[in-house]
Amino acid sequence: MINTPMPDKLKTKHLLFLDSLRESGITNMYGAGAYLENAFQSLDRDSASEILSYWMKTFSERHKLEE
Repeated sequence: MINTPMPDKLKTKHLLFLDSLRESGITNMYGAGAYLENAFQSLDRDSASEILSYWMKTFSERHKLEE
């Protein structure tokens, strides 16, 4: 169970985008906020940062079923 609160603007498509970005190896994920903000024009810098932080904090929990 994930205990980290979800950001207000978070959508499943944001998490899937970040998962794909990680798989691609294009960037270190600490710099992924700019990619997220660029890909989703509805997100401002703060929202993208909150979503990225949530993604990082919950990554292992969300993907543990894949192991």
